[in-house]
Amino acid sequence: MVFSNVFGTAPLEIGAAAIAPRAQAAQVSAGSAKPLTFGGRPSAMILAGAVLVSDPVAMTVAPVSDLAIDLYLPGDVGVGPSPVTTHNGASQTSYLSATGNRVAAADFPVYREFGSWISLARVEVAAAADTRVVVAFGDSITDGARSTANMNARWPDTLARRLAEQRGGPKVAVVNAGISGNRVLGDGAGISALARFDKDVLMQTGVTHVIVMEAINDIGVGARVTPSPSADDLIAGHRQLIARAHARGLKIYGATLTPFEGAGYYTADGEAKRQAVNTWIRTSGEYDAVIDFDKVTRDPNSPGKFAAFADSGDHLHPNDAGYKAMGEAVDLALFR
Repeated sequence: MVFSNVFGTAPLEIGAAAIAPRAQAAQVSAGSAKPLTFGGRPSAMILAGAVLVSDPVAMTVAPVSDLAIDLYLPGDVGVGPSPVTTHNGASQTSYLSATGNRVAAADFPVYREFGSWISLARVEVAAAADTRVVVAFGDSITDGARSTANMNARWPDTLARRLAEQRGGPKVAVVNAGISGNRVLGDGAGISALARFDKDVLMQTGVTHVIVMEAINDIGVGARVTPSPSADDLIAGHRQLIARAHARGLKIYGATLTPFEGAGYYTADGEAKRQAVNTWIRTSGEYDAVIDFDKVTRDPNSPGKFAAFADSGDHLHPNDAGYKAMGEAVDLALFR
């Protein structure tokens, strides 16, 4: 387990932690939880700006299964000036108990539910040395915004299930590094793609491949700022990601931007930029391969819009069916 205080400005105390296969909602099976230790100790402090790696835990984890991570934070988290490192909009329910240490308890009295992950960076799993790891790097459409919560209906989830079920191919793990609201060239909901690429992609354990789907927020949000980023500016940002991935020996695949006509920040100028970026992704040959998410989700009679089957209703994010179509559009041979 890796816990994070990357955005904190003061140390964060971990009073206790545990991991278990999730049964349902906030429940785990009695006796299934494994306590986490840190250098043999049951508690630890995460320094400001740092991460904390737990000791290994002996536990068999089924592919594409849910885990329950218990975390006891004894301090006054969120009360002082230090930001709490979170992943908002997780499309997954987290549970807050009443005051006290409830770590590893099968009976978890829920005080409040919320949709963010707190201080949890990632779960690392021991795997064969030849296992490949693909990082899905993007914004809310990779994060799974407007997918059905707790159903693992994001497009990287569909891809992970397909890879787990394939026969005869290599073992491939999928890491979702989508952040809702993320941009290539600007900070906002999280730091920019260029600023977080090292931490969220290049430093992921065992990474071999990356799929990039970024720029629709630069186009939409960028229309409100001066100067507004041009298609050439966005392409230059993508080229930086490609160069940095190739310098580490990674395969990097470009995913086309899905339609957004009818969305709150849609403009005709923005659509022209989307088409220009997509044309470059498809034809430049600079990415090692192209994954055409636009093609499988657009309305063939009105290519600037989502097809009805794929539109969540806000005309920017897919629904579960749209995400499924995206996950099924990825050629598994790209990871062989």
